Amino acid sequence: SLGTMMPPSIVLIIYGLIASVSIADLFTAAITPAVILMLSYIAYVLVRCLKNPAMGPPLTEADRQETFATKGQALKAIIVPALIAVLVLGSIYGGVASVTEAAAMGVFGVLLAVVLRGEFSLRTMHESLGQTLMTCGMIIWIGIGAAALVGVYNLMGGNRFISGMILGLEVSPIVIILVMMAILLVLGMFLDWIGVAMLTLPIFVPIIEQLGYSPIWFGILFAVNMQVSFLSPPFGPAAFYLKGVAPPEISLKDIFVSLLPFIAIQLCVLFALLFWPNLAMWLV
Repeated sequence: SLGTMMPPSIVLIIYGLIASVSIADLFTAAITPAVILMLSYIAYVLVRCLKNPAMGPPLTEADRQETFATKGQALKAIIVPALIAVLVLGSIYGGVASVTEAAAMGVFGVLLAVVLRGEFSLRTMHESLGQTLMTCGMIIWIGIGAAALVGVYNLMGGNRFISGMILGLEVSPIVIILVMMAILLVLGMFLDWIGVAMLTLPIFVPIIEQLGYSPIWFGILFAVNMQVSFLSPPFGPAAFYLKGVAPPEISLKDIFVSLLPFIAIQLCVLFALLFWPNLAMWLV
């Protein structure tokens, strides 16, 4: 779920396209919250293992006896993917290429690496193109449906009605944003994040701007919120991914229960960003 925060996060890219804000600024603003989340996860796991060493058993004797050459081969295997990631992110942060151009550079880099390693085949190319088209097609059709719904909503004056009603409330702006966060949390439990983004952001982002807050900061809040949805029952996709690779004796209920502390960590970071926006904005 940390992938929603770590560049090149597709969640931040979609948010930037919908909210018409700089994706590079979103990536920059996400760095500090992502590091905080990562360190919090590490600290939690470390504390649990220190209190109960059986939860993190040491390496087996066979693992300890792995040769330096074997470890070197494993390290060598990640060099090319790391270089491609640096190329893509570096071109975005350096202003050399737009997000779309950087993505094309990344695809070319992967294709070149596969050819040089002698692993290229027409079957692999066909499967890769098929998966890409399926993903893009899903996003496009969700976008068409969401755009139609939002278009009818706006034509009926729903955006003006909601904006006027919310901005007319005699409450603190932070209360309004808390309500938005609650709506996103509930929707994220039952809908895919793309659907949540396309249904809510065209309504929420203009209100955020009228309240005087940065849409980039709100984008980071949205990304953390969607990270919570990746773990939240009943449809948290991360839990089902884990179930697919977990031993058969570990039930889906066990996985959801074990995810609760991580959800609590994410909510703590969400509230920290809510009340201290500079945690995200100081690099922008």
